[in-house]
Amino acid sequence: MTHDEMHEALTDAGAILDGHFVLTSGRHSDTYIQCARVLEDPALTTRLAKEAVSRLGGQRIDLVVAPAVGGIVFGFAVAQALGVPFVFSERVEGRMALRRGFQIPAGARVLIAEDVVTTGGSVAEVVDIVRDSEAEVAGVVSIIDRGGAKAFAEEMHALLVLQTVSWPAEECVLCADGVPTSSPGSRRL
Repeated sequence: MTHDEMHEALTDAGAILDGHFVLTSGRHSDTYIQCARVLEDPALTTRLAKEAVSRLGGQRIDLVVAPAVGGIVFGFAVAQALGVPFVFSERVEGRMALRRGFQIPAGARVLIAEDVVTTGGSVAEVVDIVRDSEAEVAGVVSIIDRGGAKAFAEEMHALLVLQTVSWPAEECVLCADGVPTSSPGSRRL
């Protein structure tokens, strides 16, 4: 898919929202990407997953892991496109952890899948889980990269880069103007 096709798919799905948002990272933005609206469509989700896999250059992947909640559907679709197992991490006492008996085999080449990456904080936590399991991070795939600095150094393959503005909460111009916030992300889940 081209940049324009990706942008059109997000727009058609009603996934690009304008307002005053508190992002999962805690930063504030005037733009929110609600990938759940895109992931409502199984055919589109499958198409996006296949596109993400095509950008990996045929490298060996043994397992896909995604941070909950946003990355679960996309991560599953990527794993299905690769024909490999899938697990997801969840927040336990504020930090990402594997639950439900999920394990990452030592020596596995692991692909991390996420829906939207802003700072990459959740991805960085999953990177730590992979490394603590003595496995190798093969890379990161995402539907959207919001174009900011990342909390991880691993190679990332984003289907679409959107240069969106975000601010630390204490520097938010929308807060200074008294604009009410909305927090549609999944950090509290």
